[in-house]
Amino acid sequence: MCAYLISIKTCLCQHIILYLILLENEMDTYERVLVAVDLSSESEVVLQKAQLIAGSNAVVHLVYVQEPMDNVYVGIVPQSAAFSGLGDLEAQLGEELKQKLTALGENFNLPSDNLHILNGSPAHEIHRFAENNGIQLIVIGTHGQKGLQLLLGSTANAVLHGAGCDVLSVRIGAATK
Repeated sequence: MCAYLISIKTCLCQHIILYLILLENEMDTYERVLVAVDLSSESEVVLQKAQLIAGSNAVVHLVYVQEPMDNVYVGIVPQSAAFSGLGDLEAQLGEELKQKLTALGENFNLPSDNLHILNGSPAHEIHRFAENNGIQLIVIGTHGQKGLQLLLGSTANAVLHGAGCDVLSVRIGAATK
């Protein structure tokens, strides 16, 4: 009987060791993380979560994607002389966004080389950046949309369904209260 119990104990120990080895290999921390933000006050929550998950040696890239204003206003604003200054307005907005992104990055001790303002469709640019930079995890905030907003989709949803790496969607806003 004693030999039987020792055999079970040995077998159990071997299984536990194997499980711990597998768990250790599966639980490697992310080394390259993209944090997509909208530069609202809630961006800090998203970045905090990313840093908690990323690990101390991770390279964290903070990304904001600015959609070109002519894409946003196409069909809404008539093309006229009144809107010929759209390029100047877009440049001014870009400078303000850069200042906000820099301040957010400084608050989290991110190097300036890891702060990026991209231009284009948010989901497309986030996917492109992730692929070109070997990103292992994308962290993005979501407001937990319902109804018509859910049918129309969201940036977080588009990023999730087109990403070639892991995606963490951080619930922010009213949903966290």
